[in-house]
Amino acid sequence: MLYLVATPIGNLKDITLRALEVLEAADVIACEDKRVSSKLLSHYGIVKPRNIISYHDHNATRVRPQILSLLAQGKSVAYITDGGMPLISDPGFKLVVACQTEKLSYTIIPGPSAPLAALCLSGLSPDRFFFCGFLPPKQSARRSSLEEIRSLSATLLFFESPKRLVAFLTDALDVFGDRTGAVCREMTKLYEEVQKAPLSTLIAYYEANPPRGEIVIALEGAPKITSFIEADIMAELQKAVELYPVKEAVDIVSKIFNKPKREIYQRALSLKSEKTGLS
Repeated sequence: MLYLVATPIGNLKDITLRALEVLEAADVIACEDKRVSSKLLSHYGIVKPRNIISYHDHNATRVRPQILSLLAQGKSVAYITDGGMPLISDPGFKLVVACQTEKLSYTIIPGPSAPLAALCLSGLSPDRFFFCGFLPPKQSARRSSLEEIRSLSATLLFFESPKRLVAFLTDALDVFGDRTGAVCREMTKLYEEVQKAPLSTLIAYYEANPPRGEIVIALEGAPKITSFIEADIMAELQKAVELYPVKEAVDIVSKIFNKPKREIYQRALSLKSEKTGLS
């Protein structure tokens, strides 16, 4: 039997009794990083001699057949990640598919999940949500990914590195407009933090306070009702450009209609071509 065992995302006490029983009894423990998993196992005294093998994105193709062979021999294998539910942004998915193909038994030992924890902490609607995982690190690819989900009305959940948080929020602001978001950091740990605010405010906050630790970002979905017609947008933009410079006018109108700045900017350019003297 393959056991997909959820492990704590921060606080080591957030583990189920059943998970500890499975880890203690398993013939083999497959983990993402032995150094990380050893802290959990040692904390609960699971230190008797046993096989502990690494299974992660970089060695999955090579190690997966070994795990399948162990299961075929009747061994029990517990699969854990560095934290949270297996299969969420890790190679466990292909392991489950392989078990299905080979008709090998597997089950889940449920427990902590970072995306669900962030959804609950965010204060954004939990009625419908869409987990996006890690987006590409390069800006052009990241913006393309954001474009693909811009019209979704569900709450959006992302993993992100603290080093790229401001860049991510900036791209999200450009693509989505100034939606409300929540940055959930170091969940269940001593310095747990949730900052909920419009994207522009979050950008300013994290530019002044560089983040550290594990981060999940929640963003409100697109408005379900978009009854604004082109004439409404153009009328508001016409008023704005008469009072403010183009860049400022675009920023104001994009916030009013919750539209990406570049869309409003294109409309401003069309106004500029019709009327000279626009600054």
